[in-house]
Amino acid sequence: MRRWNGWGDDSFSMETPTGGLAFLASKVQPGKVLADVDLAEVIRNVPESRLPEHALISVDPEIRVRHARGQSLPDWLAMRSGVFEVFPDGVAFPESTEQIEELLSFCLSHDITVIPYGGGTSVAGHINPDKSERPILTISMGRLNKLTDLNTESQIATFGAGTPGPQVEAQLRAKGYTLGHFPQSWELSTIGGWVASRSSGQQSLRYGRIEQMFAGGTVVSPAGILNIPTIPASSAGPDIREMILGSEGRMGILSDVKVRVTPLADQEAFFAVFLPSFENAKSAVREIVQEKIPMSMLRVSNAPETVTQLKLAGHEKLIGYLEKYLSLRGVREGKCLLTFGLTGNKTQNSLSFKQAMSIFKRYGGVRGPKMMGVKWAENRFKFPYLRENLWLEGYAVDTFETATDWDNVSDLMNRMEGSVKSALQDEKITPHVYTHLSHIYVQGCSIYTTYVFPTGGSYDETLRYWKKIKAAASEEIAKGNATISHQHGVGVDHAPYLEAEKGPLGMGAIRAVIQYFDPSKKLNPGKLIQNTTDSK
Repeated sequence: MRRWNGWGDDSFSMETPTGGLAFLASKVQPGKVLADVDLAEVIRNVPESRLPEHALISVDPEIRVRHARGQSLPDWLAMRSGVFEVFPDGVAFPESTEQIEELLSFCLSHDITVIPYGGGTSVAGHINPDKSERPILTISMGRLNKLTDLNTESQIATFGAGTPGPQVEAQLRAKGYTLGHFPQSWELSTIGGWVASRSSGQQSLRYGRIEQMFAGGTVVSPAGILNIPTIPASSAGPDIREMILGSEGRMGILSDVKVRVTPLADQEAFFAVFLPSFENAKSAVREIVQEKIPMSMLRVSNAPETVTQLKLAGHEKLIGYLEKYLSLRGVREGKCLLTFGLTGNKTQNSLSFKQAMSIFKRYGGVRGPKMMGVKWAENRFKFPYLRENLWLEGYAVDTFETATDWDNVSDLMNRMEGSVKSALQDEKITPHVYTHLSHIYVQGCSIYTTYVFPTGGSYDETLRYWKKIKAAASEEIAKGNATISHQHGVGVDHAPYLEAEKGPLGMGAIRAVIQYFDPSKKLNPGKLIQNTTDSK
């Protein structure tokens, strides 16, 4: 059963080793363990629905609770405390494009706000209802979850937009193919949500980001149905796909998604290498990607993240032996863990491995135990569960990310981490902060930062801490020649900082396109772009 007030399957939890908790406590003392509210109590506080009756809409209070929030830290605090503030008035579960069209028509006729809902994994407020004079309908895409066509000649697959990651891969793998899109939210997030938020998967070096995979599909909007054809390339004006990619439900609801798939690889493996410094590790991966050595993944943890990962891994004796071995090889304090993946045929993987290791060795790299790569693959989607068990120890955990050019990476990373460390100075709190480069490009890379801070004496105080950190980090990014979001999208939380990237003219163009598709402002108001008149 999916957790109603947190991440993932409620039958699964991660355990933090005693040594790992001691390490965190040495960095930042835990706060007060705050009491969780009971689901039954939240259900009792759900108001009566304002929606007219419709056969496709449920106004069941528990269903409305389960569709009221995403997975941002403010969402987490709202769910654990029970202070949701706003609930959708109902949730619809369409099973076809025609039913989505029917629901949109119903909403237009009755002046109802519409929120598209995929897997509910948003960490930026994409699916949260705002206070509104209008009734609010959340349209859940969960029943549109099947592979409906696979063109093996063109290698294009068509899925219902609500298909979650595991079902995408299971249905393709049964036919010998893969999409290869593996965001950390893969367990719950959906293919339509990936398109709507321009997401990136962990193996984007081989398969590309979602924009390289998205070939076409069907969008239901208040202005009509948009059918995007699957054409391999075109010079016929602006690409309509690009209008929908990252549109976050503001221009319409994706009902089906056509994606470019790949035959399953003969071989796949992941490896760990330790570099003596962050600059060495950064230079090594930049050289690999600029030399275009075929790899499926490159990830660099900076020194604080490397130490944190080793401490949280448990197995203290084995880690101790590893530390001694690395020290003998000249990789000591300040070392950085680099994880890489090879996916393809055996011959190509062997050649890529030799080329990569040759570069790593030039930068002082030492190969880690084979088991580290195996364990990374096993645990790659489990990080979100870390929030659950650390919460029970008095810690709040959150992340933010960006992307920038190579010449700006180190400086921006340091400024981002510095902004988090200083954000709570007046509270006499210094969060524990660490970073990795999660996606590597010829031009630059993404920078993904995690921070841990103590919960406050109350939910309101904890939220106040988060707001200070979020504002400080976002402002640093916005003035840093970087994107406000590389893979999490904009939603509500990042909307105030979007203009720094797009400029006034670009923002005007985005607003004009939204106005064309949704002139009455019914679709997901307040998301992507700020507009105080959206919900009125």
